Amino acid sequence: MTDTTTISVAGEPGYDITIGRGLLSSLGEALPAGAQKVLVVHPPTLAKQAEELRAQLMGDRQVLLAEIPDAEAGKRVEVAAFCWQVMGQADFTRTDVVVGFGGGAVTDLAGFVAATWLRGVALVQVPTTVLGMVDAAVGGKTGINTAEGKNLVGAFWPPVAVVCDLDLLDTLSKNEATAGFAEVVKAGFIWHPEILDLIEADPEGIVNPRGDGFRRCVELAIDMKARVVGEDLREAGLREVLNYGHTLGHAIEHAERYRWRHGAAISVGMVFAAELSRLAGRLSDDVAQRHRTVLESLGLPTTYRAGAFQTLKATMQRDKKSRGSMLRFIVLDDLARPTVLQAPDESLLFAAYQEVGA
Repeated sequence: MTDTTTISVAGEPGYDITIGRGLLSSLGEALPAGAQKVLVVHPPTLAKQAEELRAQLMGDRQVLLAEIPDAEAGKRVEVAAFCWQVMGQADFTRTDVVVGFGGGAVTDLAGFVAATWLRGVALVQVPTTVLGMVDAAVGGKTGINTAEGKNLVGAFWPPVAVVCDLDLLDTLSKNEATAGFAEVVKAGFIWHPEILDLIEADPEGIVNPRGDGFRRCVELAIDMKARVVGEDLREAGLREVLNYGHTLGHAIEHAERYRWRHGAAISVGMVFAAELSRLAGRLSDDVAQRHRTVLESLGLPTTYRAGAFQTLKATMQRDKKSRGSMLRFIVLDDLARPTVLQAPDESLLFAAYQEVGA
């Protein structure tokens, strides 16, 4: 194992995020020493790799596999109940461990299962997508979806380790890698503008997992997430900035019944947030336009259907950042200067939506 980067998340408990290649072969070292049973939660697309992982982790451990539906279909209470059943039948104790092996939806569900079994067992996240590595697997947010919205049921439950093996990204389609890059772009606008410079220098090559620029962008995005969640685990303040673009983005995902990729919805959500910032007199025209330029250079969408505002607004009212009936949005005062806009006038929201409605 060579050329690894370790990023630490502060707090109690703190944990390390390890980034590199060939890390999966030593995953056993990341598991808690006393764990006798391991539940590996994975999607159907990773069944073969999960079997290989099971064989590797066995020895004096019992390793169980829980195959769950792919993408957002896996983030349902019925799926969590299936995992609880597997754990119950195997007599999982508080010294055992859950491994989330998959994309962001899998790590969200695995985390929720770990947080709720016996009021909390150890969790190791092994994200296999760009989105999982830079966002979902880091920070201890876990959750499932309901008919009313995304991630409305969940818990804060930090992992004991996050292992980001870049080898797992080599087989991703370009569309999958690009969709995950929306969260990387977010990190560029709210924290590390170097990301934007790297994308603009080579928008085609930046999404190649074998490239140096790709790894640098991923590490910068993870660094941002680690710093923010290390200071504010439970979203009492600073962590809210990570929701840039997510209020409208989650509403679009809900409206599309999760047929849209998360990154695509967040891409539109960021353009909306930038236009809201601009129309509120906070953000320059140039930075607002830069959102469109960067996202479109990656092939990500920047518009959503016209006439959907009222439907989306009703869903946004149920957003976790809302306070009573008061909508709250993360906006920008400038590059890397996110802030909260509380209770914007509906006419302002409508005008911002007109900038993305098509």
